[in-house]
Amino acid sequence: MPELRRVFAKVGSTKAYASVGRLFAPLDRWMMRVTGSKFGLGSVFGLRTLLLTTVGRTSGQTRQVPLLYIERDGGYVVIGSNWGGERHPGWSSNLLAEPRALATVRGKQITVRGRLLTGAERQQTWDAVAAYWPAYTKYAERAERREIRVFLLEPVVED
Repeated sequence: MPELRRVFAKVGSTKAYASVGRLFAPLDRWMMRVTGSKFGLGSVFGLRTLLLTTVGRTSGQTRQVPLLYIERDGGYVVIGSNWGGERHPGWSSNLLAEPRALATVRGKQITVRGRLLTGAERQQTWDAVAAYWPAYTKYAERAERREIRVFLLEPVVED
């Protein structure tokens, strides 16, 4: 892991960072929108970030959120950590209600279908993502009353 990302991961695992990170999320989302997901706050630290667009399960409105990801099995793994909060993030509930979404990755918009991972597949994928962003381990400890959701965003082949 590059040194700057390692240092940022240590800071990223703190409760203070979770509070500050929530404040910076709108700026990150804006940066991702205007650059076509080519640059966001995480880019400074060598983190891969995509912009996920889901449909609100109750509002029907589109919602966008920047998320760290790793590539796996031809898709993108994203984590519903909510910074280790006690509730699942809204985007993850939206994805469960309507799995079809749009991922903007490195300037390319890709229609995806979100699949919640469970069991051994979830654990294996969690281990890979936690190796990429070790702060997820701390988030899981803080979210002790819920299992953090792990999704594979699989590209949809259009006919």
